[in-house]
Amino acid sequence: MNSLHIKETLEETENKRVVVALYDALSCLDVEKVQKLLAADLEWWFHGPPSHQFLMRLLTGTTDKGSFNFIPQSIAAFGSTVLVEGCDPLRNITWVHAWTVTADGIITQVREYLNTSLTVTRIGPTETSSDFGPHQITSLHCPSVWESSLSSQVGKSVPGLVLAI
Repeated sequence: MNSLHIKETLEETENKRVVVALYDALSCLDVEKVQKLLAADLEWWFHGPPSHQFLMRLLTGTTDKGSFNFIPQSIAAFGSTVLVEGCDPLRNITWVHAWTVTADGIITQVREYLNTSLTVTRIGPTETSSDFGPHQITSLHCPSVWESSLSSQVGKSVPGLVLAI
């Protein structure tokens, strides 16, 4: 295993630790810990019905404790992006959060998907192309690196989106 791969693995492990700490803090409503983990200007992107903005209401303090519990069922990291998936089968809701974590352990962005199937692809030059410019667009390779697996549990058809990292 080369040193670059080890470094990426350590970065991803640390980023997953930060995101798990956030879910732990959210579950016990530890506002101080949440504030330490999230950037003050957290960038938010939401895909789903407005009535399902449970995370926004939880982070802004406009919800009651226990109104929606985000219990991660799978966590995967790809560099600075950490993907977390969960499901509330009683409400027929699945969710995916794509968090962006900085090198200093601060979460700066969240993309939230409710009742949406998500496929994550990695965009970049192929192994044979060393340059990434407009003339190399035909050399791009976009492999699928992750797919949500819980969307089938809601018992209804859900839209599918692709997130490119």
